[in-house]
Amino acid sequence: MNKKDLINKIAENESISKTKAAAIVNAVLVSIQNALKDGESVQLFGFGTFKTMKRAATIGRNPQTSKKLKIPAKTVVKFKAGTKLKELVN
Repeated sequence: MNKKDLINKIAENESISKTKAAAIVNAVLVSIQNALKDGESVQLFGFGTFKTMKRAATIGRNPQTSKKLKIPAKTVVKFKAGTKLKELVN
């Protein structure tokens, strides 16, 4: 399912226009992005938790040339599925 499919499904299930459903989906996504950007975690009970983690700089290796390369430190987004989501999938 992609974003367009999600918008269509919400519009259909809630009997609202696709424009309104798109606005809702976009507002939720922007809110999650802004919270993560500010270093906050986003916890959706029953679904899961989004949070950021710092990844340390490391030394990697190019498999074709065997040259060592520096991989810079960066912040990554992690998602941990909630119990209800895990149960639903299994």
